[in-house]
Amino acid sequence: MTKKVTLKTYFLTGLLVLVPLGITVWVLGLVIGTMDQTLTLLPAAWRPEQLLGYDLPGIGALLTLAIVFVVGLFAQNFIGQRLVQWWEALLAHIPVVGPLYTSVKQVSDTLLSSSGNAFRKAVLIEYPRRDSYTIAFLTGIPGGDVTMHLQGDFVSVYVPTTPNPTSGFFLMLPRADVIELDMTVDVALKYIVSMGVVAPPATRRSPIEPPL
Repeated sequence: MTKKVTLKTYFLTGLLVLVPLGITVWVLGLVIGTMDQTLTLLPAAWRPEQLLGYDLPGIGALLTLAIVFVVGLFAQNFIGQRLVQWWEALLAHIPVVGPLYTSVKQVSDTLLSSSGNAFRKAVLIEYPRRDSYTIAFLTGIPGGDVTMHLQGDFVSVYVPTTPNPTSGFFLMLPRADVIELDMTVDVALKYIVSMGVVAPPATRRSPIEPPL
């Protein structure tokens, strides 16, 4: 039986092609536009609109990447490391700014470090009620005075919201209530962002080791 193709079908097909493309172009434009703001650091005579006679989008993005690379290269040598340590020590003694900078640095070091363990494992937990499940990411184990008030073996997880995974909830759960998934973090994020539409292929899950 031949499937009947209608104008509505053509329209929906066009949307399926153009909407992801349009959103991608919009996001890239927003990112590049934001990075182009670094051009304000240059003297007015050195900016593209003065040298070329017109604005050239993307030059600021290249400048931003170059600055990040140079700072990283400088911070790797002995003198650079000393200056970074001196700068961090100076900020640490400034009220309000010090604690804020230290907290942000600890989070960024954990997330961006190649040796960090944050968001390395996708897990399944019961949330927000029993028999209702969601995907979360293992972030570590509780620490500090919190451990004095928890009875048993607990782990820390981050529960992202959908479709924006940058916001979410931090929970501490018994290790026994956390199910490790045979799923990469990238696949789990895609599953969350798509609100369950882009489901990962089913795999046979091997028995989970007690430690996560």
